[in-house]
Amino acid sequence: MRRKRSRLYKRLEKTSRKNLLFNLLGIVFITLLVVKFGIPMIINFTLFVSGVRNSETNIASGDNVSYIPPPILNSLPTATNSAEIVVSGTASSDQTISLYVNNVKTDQTKTKQNGTFSFDITLEERENTIKVKVISGKGQESDFSESLKISYKSSLPTLNIEHPADGRSFSGEEKIVEVRGQTDPLVKVTVNGFRAVIDQYNNFSYNLPLKEGENVVRIIAYDEALNKTEKSITITYFP
Repeated sequence: MRRKRSRLYKRLEKTSRKNLLFNLLGIVFITLLVVKFGIPMIINFTLFVSGVRNSETNIASGDNVSYIPPPILNSLPTATNSAEIVVSGTASSDQTISLYVNNVKTDQTKTKQNGTFSFDITLEERENTIKVKVISGKGQESDFSESLKISYKSSLPTLNIEHPADGRSFSGEEKIVEVRGQTDPLVKVTVNGFRAVIDQYNNFSYNLPLKEGENVVRIIAYDEALNKTEKSITITYFP
């Protein structure tokens, strides 16, 4: 019995030694990996975090200080029948404002003490895009302001009256007459001050009640730039 036990103890002792040896080798191997790869990774990570913090510090201390807010333009109508307009806005006091019309720099001015500025602009006969930005004495620039778009139109809208003919007479049950004709796109038409209906083909119509005797019918077509064409016809109604 004692011999069997001593053999068993020897086997267990031998197995324990092997396990301990393997464990030691594993610890040494892991330690070498940490030394070779782990420490450089830790150093790189530390440098990365430090760089991010330095970058954030620079942004907080430098970029925000040098940031120049863009000017603000006052609103304009979407269209005008005048080639000459005044564009105004606000920024900080004593700033240089550069004007761009249709992406071309056309003028420059300084803001007043209250931060206001203005430009006299000559528009092209089309849709014009207007924007401004600040130019500092150090050569720094702000972003562009919000762009404004304004169309200059000088031509009068078309107004053709198809019915009724000038000088025509109506009688009896013809007490309501349809006034109809044609105009241009984006044009409004009134008949004696009342809005006519305009379809997708730019045909307008309005049912006009007639009074006894002579009726003067005043028809006006006007566009978004307030150019207008006016025509009048006279028709007569007999009960």
